[in-house]
Formats: sequence, C-alpha cells, structure tokens
Amino acid sequence: MSLRDRTGEKADLYRRAGQSDAAAGHLLVPLAELESALAARGGNGEIGVEIDNTARAEALAPYLDRLGLIAIAFPAFGDGRGFSIAKSLRNRGYRGVLRAVGPLIADQFAYALACGFDEVELPAAVAARQPVAQWIAALGAMRGAYQRSHPTQGIGILEQRRAARRARPE
Repeated sequence: MSLRDRTGEKADLYRRAGQSDAAAGHLLVPLAELESALAARGGNGEIGVEIDNTARAEALAPYLDRLGLIAIAFPAFGDGRGFSIAKSLRNRGYRGVLRAVGPLIADQFAYALACGFDEVELPAAVAARQPVAQWIAALGAMRGAYQRSHPTQGIGILEQRRAARRARPE
C-alpha cells in the first residue's frame, strides 16, 4: 500500500479495524461498523469510514461532521463512480479528508483532486509501476479542467472564459 497526496508519499494516520495497532490512534472502519465505532470512540475526527463505490453520499450525511476520513473504493481504474461520490460529499459540506482507494493511474490524479479527493491509496503493484515522481508530474500535465472544481482547486475553464467575456469592453 502506498499513500500519496499532492506533495508525494505520506504516512497513513489511520489503522484499519483488525490491525494489531488499531486500538490506538485513528481508526478506519467499514460502513457496516461505523455506528458502533462512533459510539465507542466518539466523533472527534479519529474515526474514518471505508465505503464501496456503490454507496450513496446521503447515507453518510448524518455523520459528516464526525468523520475525519472517508475512503472510497475504486475496484478498477476505469470505474469512475467514486469521483461522483467524492464530488457529492464535498457538495454536502464534508470538509474532512477524502481518500481514493484502488488501482488509479497517475493520469487520474489531477481529476481526483479536482473532484475533492485529498489523497490516493494505491495497491503495492500499481505503486511500483508508477513512482511518486510520475504522480507529481501528472499534476502539471493538464492545467485546466472543464468541469466545476472543488473550491480549493480553483475555477474551471468555462468559468475563466465567462469571466474574461465579462471583463472585455463592449
């Protein structure tokens, strides 16, 4: 497993339920165990939840202010449903960490960030084929996007064009 964000490789603060050191620190649980984990440990950002790419953002709405991390599964790099879930969670006001989990490729990194993801967790085999430098370089490969971006990502190409038109003298 390799965890990457816009600055490169990073350490994972969250431990999955069942790991030997999961009792201490931040805990990452499956959606089915979320209620019990929140009841046992409180909702101070130390709980994260793993969801499938078939989950609905509405199902997490009651918990958004108590979760520090939402990890969304990508079973294959060609299955983009997780991007829609991330965008929906950000639109619902989630401000914690969003993590894409699965075999994404470096070419999808900028888009993942634009959809609201903060980090990507890659399987070891994918991480070995695509070193960190390749992921960082992919961020600069495309400088603009047509879709509306998450507020922290800047504005899209269409908004830039509209602003330029409004600024032009008649």
